[in-house]
Amino acid sequence: MSSRETGPQSARDAVDYWDGFITETEAADYLCQSIRTLQKWRVTGFGPHFYKPGRSVRYRRRDLRTWAESRMRASTSQDAA
Repeated sequence: MSSRETGPQSARDAVDYWDGFITETEAADYLCQSIRTLQKWRVTGFGPHFYKPGRSVRYRRRDLRTWAESRMRASTSQDAA
């Protein structure tokens, strides 16, 4: 028998992972970008959705993944749709 959980608990853990909030630094690492780039994207409205509870900025991994997947292109000549 495997030591990994395969029941409802592991599914809930996966949902919690993707829906959990992470810091700006963790988001920059996830997207392989600098913190400053994320800050510029927030000002221009280009980047992924973010949350701002008070002074802090937080991202959800699910939003980062969705945004990154939407940027995928087959070639450099393919325009953004």
